[in-house]
This record gives sequence, C-alpha cells and structure tokens, in this order.
Amino acid sequence: MDILIGVIVGLFVLMFLVTAHEFGHFLAARRNGVNVLEFGIGFPPRIMAWMKDIRTGKWRRLPRGEWKKEKATKVVYSDGENKKFAQKGMVFSLNLLPIGGFCQMDGESDADTRKGTFGAASFWAKTKILFAGVTMNWLIAIVIFTILAWSGMPEFLEGQFTVPVDTRIESTPVEISSVAEDSPADQAGLAVGDKILAVDGNEFVHASEITDYNETKAGEQVIYTIERMDDTKELIVTLNPAESDYLLGVTMATTQSRSYSTWSAPIVGVGLTAQLTGETFKGVGVMLWNLISGVGSQFSSDATVRETGQEAISSVGDSVSGPVGIIGVLFPAFTAAGPTNLAFLAALISVSLACMNVLPIPALDGGRWLLIAIYKLRKKKLTKETEEKIVSRAFMVLLAIIFIVTILDIIRIAQ
Repeated sequence: MDILIGVIVGLFVLMFLVTAHEFGHFLAARRNGVNVLEFGIGFPPRIMAWMKDIRTGKWRRLPRGEWKKEKATKVVYSDGENKKFAQKGMVFSLNLLPIGGFCQMDGESDADTRKGTFGAASFWAKTKILFAGVTMNWLIAIVIFTILAWSGMPEFLEGQFTVPVDTRIESTPVEISSVAEDSPADQAGLAVGDKILAVDGNEFVHASEITDYNETKAGEQVIYTIERMDDTKELIVTLNPAESDYLLGVTMATTQSRSYSTWSAPIVGVGLTAQLTGETFKGVGVMLWNLISGVGSQFSSDATVRETGQEAISSVGDSVSGPVGIIGVLFPAFTAAGPTNLAFLAALISVSLACMNVLPIPALDGGRWLLIAIYKLRKKKLTKETEEKIVSRAFMVLLAIIFIVTILDIIRIAQ
C-alpha cells in the first residue's frame, strides 16, 4: 500500500514539475507575441477542454464532439483557390495520461514566417521562450529549498550549502531498524529501536559512516554506545571477518540532521540550487567519460584494461535512473520518510529537469536553441524539413536511451 501511495505521489509531482516547465514556455511565448494554440495538463486523450475566443476574450467549454475533432482549434476559410487556416482561439485542456503537460505554439518551425508564430519571433525572443521552461524549474527548486531552509533542511550532501552565521543544526542519532538472528549485533544485545550514540567513542551522523567504520574494524571488537528507553548503555560487539556476508547484521535508519535558517533562507535556496546544478552537470560529465572510456577500453588487448572498462560501463547503468526507477523506488522511499524529504526530492528532480533540458540535444530545449543559433551564425535558413529531420532523429535516440534506462530500472526493482 505504501508503494502504491508513493507511486501516485510520484506521478503527481512529476506531472506538476513538467507542467510548470511547459507553463514557463507558455508565459514567455505570450509575452513575446507568439500565439499558443493549446496548453494541456497531462497528455491526450482529452478529458475536458476550454477555448478562449480571440474576438470576445471569453472562455467557453468545448462540447465533447467539437474538441475531439482534429482541427478543433482552427477554422478553414477560402482565399481564391487556396485554403488557409486562421487561429480561432487558445485551448486549455485536461488530459487523461498523467505524465506531464505540453505547450503547443503556432508555427514551431524556425522557418515559419507568419506573424504570431514561433518561427517569426526574433532570436532573442526564441531564446527567452526556449529557456523559460528550465528557468521555471530552477525557480521552483529555489522556492522549495527556501521554505525547507526555514522549516528544517535535510542534509543529504557532504558540504551542503548553508550560511554558517545563520544556521542552526539539529542532529538525531542513527536508529537500528532490524537485527539479523544470531548476528554479531544480536549476540551483543543490540535491538530494534536502539539509537547509536557512538562507536568506540566516535559520534556518527549517517548510517553509512558507521558502516564504513565497521569495515575498518572487521573481525575486531568495537564498543557501541546506545540509547534505549532513555537509558544509555555500552555493548561490546565482535564484528564478523571482512569476507563475511555482513559485519554487524543490522539495518540502520538515519533520521538525518536538519539545518534551520532565518533571514538567510532565500540565500540558501539560491545557493543550494546552484550547488545541485553544478553537481548534476558534474555527474553527467563523469557518466559520459565513464561511458566513452569504458567502450573504448573494450578494444584493448589487455584483459585488465577491458575489465576496468566494463566496471566503468556498469557504473553508468547504476548511476542512471529513469521514470520507472524514480516513481517506483525513489518516491515510495521518500514519501515514507515524510513530507520534508519528499519536498527535497521534488526540488532535486526539478533541478535535474532544468539541467537535462539545457544539454545540447536537438530534441531538448538547449539543443533546439543551439541548432537555431548555429544556422543564424552561418546566415543560412533552417528549413522545416532539415529541422524536423534533425530533431526527430535526436528524439528517436532519446527514446531509445529512455527505453534502455527503463529496462535497467525494471531489472533493479525485480532484483
């Protein structure tokens, strides 16, 4: 049941973030004189639709029979022997598939010269329209992080951005959530609900830090200082050897440190968004390097080099998560961890959406801008056919990558 709730929450959060991205395009298009044919929440088939009549400026709900027609947003009129289409009004629609949203602008090809189309807009206007979506995602992240900085920001990153003079940190101990039978922890008397205050006198904030310390003490005795029912105890634990399946035999839940800010909350919001943006681009760079170097090493005659390359390629697959992994794994886990962690995840994904759309891939905003900019610098006309060919091929490659990542997600979940 918890997983189902997490999946539903994940779908709505992703739909909100993608729709907000498209709303950025919508606002920028309208402000720069580009007509919007339709703004939709979700993807068709439609559930409901409304139209704003250009002549009257009033909204009216479209009858089901009308909005199901292919040319519901246009009216045909005759000009001699040629048929032309005139925009009748902007459509706002609610659609069945909760996988985002869309903003359909008039004349989205750069070659279109009709007044009010995207193609007829100036290069600066196109730049603002194309990057308005990523700007909206960054703004959402800034707002969420600002609120969290004031109400209690979870610490997920080492060296996470703060303003030290206006930061109060509250830490809570790592808690044991399960103990394996006949494990070193069980034999020493550790129990579910025990809070680990220290190990050999060392205080740790994260469960991973305790695990790392245990690895340095494999096969040795360590002293766990725990809190149980408001009572403090010291228990001697003899860890398993390094080659064992586990050293201690527990799972631990880190209830996390949280930082609180007052006047500096907006600064933290901007700073953390910038920090995560940098980390995201850095991660993409490392992933691409591992992929390229890993594939290249497979042509080496040295078996050790090929094995290292295979590990690099494997690390790429482990570091990438698609929609299935995000919705099926991350959101259920973060939803169960509480609204604060869920809000942090939403802001993190919003930053990731912004960064991904900036990348110079023709099917994405950054790639489309780069394509238009290259042809402008070359002083050559970007024809509709050329643009569609480049974008469609890039889109097919993007779909193939998403398909592969989805398969990897499903395999990881199944395992």
